[in-house]
Amino acid sequence: MSHPLYAEDPEPADRVPAGPLFVPVRSGPAGCTARLFRTPLGGRTAVAFTSPQRLAAALGGGQPWVRLSEPALRALAEPVGARALTVDPRYIPDAPRGRHLRAA
Repeated sequence: MSHPLYAEDPEPADRVPAGPLFVPVRSGPAGCTARLFRTPLGGRTAVAFTSPQRLAAALGGGQPWVRLSEPALRALAEPVGARALTVDPRYIPDAPRGRHLRAA
């Protein structure tokens, strides 16, 4: 039995750049730093949005942000253990009363 060959079969692990992203940041001693979040399973993830409106809808209009490319955000997040990148999350839970969200 012969098997057909596919010349351009894409690899599922290939990263496709998401384009310019709007990344939530927080102030730190050395300026701005990207906010990192936790996935539902507890892993670290960088979070970015495809528009300032989507960022404001998820995190509020007062959330500061910077515009970064997907490779630049990955380069910032990977050294601190955030290998995942979540783009346009639909739901970001509020911090429990008396506790603040902290950088992961």
